[in-house]
Amino acid sequence: MSDTHDPFLAALDAYAAAVAAKDADAFAALYADDVHVFDLWGRWELRGLPAWRAMAQDWFSSLGAETVAVTYAQAQSRADGALAYGHAVLTFAAHTADGARLRSLDNRISLVLERRGEGWKIVHEHTSAPVDHASGKAVLKRDGAE
Repeated sequence: MSDTHDPFLAALDAYAAAVAAKDADAFAALYADDVHVFDLWGRWELRGLPAWRAMAQDWFSSLGAETVAVTYAQAQSRADGALAYGHAVLTFAAHTADGARLRSLDNRISLVLERRGEGWKIVHEHTSAPVDHASGKAVLKRDGAE
C-alpha cells in the first residue's frame, strides 16, 4: 500500500482490487508477516501471513468462474504516527463470469495498520456480523439491504 493521507481507505481499496482480481499475492501484500486475524468464516483466528495467504488462495480458487466485488460503507478511520485504524461495513457481491449478480452478504470489518518501511501493513483484522438471538444465526444483511 502506498502512503496516502488515509491508510485505512487505501487498504480497503487495495483489498477490493485484490479480491476482484482473485490475486492472492496482491491480497497478502496488504498484510504484515505477523498479522493476527479474527475472521468471520470457519476458524476462530488465523495467525501469520502464511495462514492468511492460504485462506485467500482457498477462497479465490473456490470461486471458479465467479468474481466477487467488495464495496464498503460507513468507513471511519484515524491515523496517528505509525498506527492507523478504522472500521466499515463491507458488502461482498458474487457475480457470474458475464456479470450477473448471484448473491451478496454484508459484514463488519475493523483494521489496525502499522507503518512498516515505506508503507502501511495490516497487523490486525477483525470481521464480524451480529447474531440473531432466536436462531443463533449470523445476520449477513445490514438494515434489510438486498
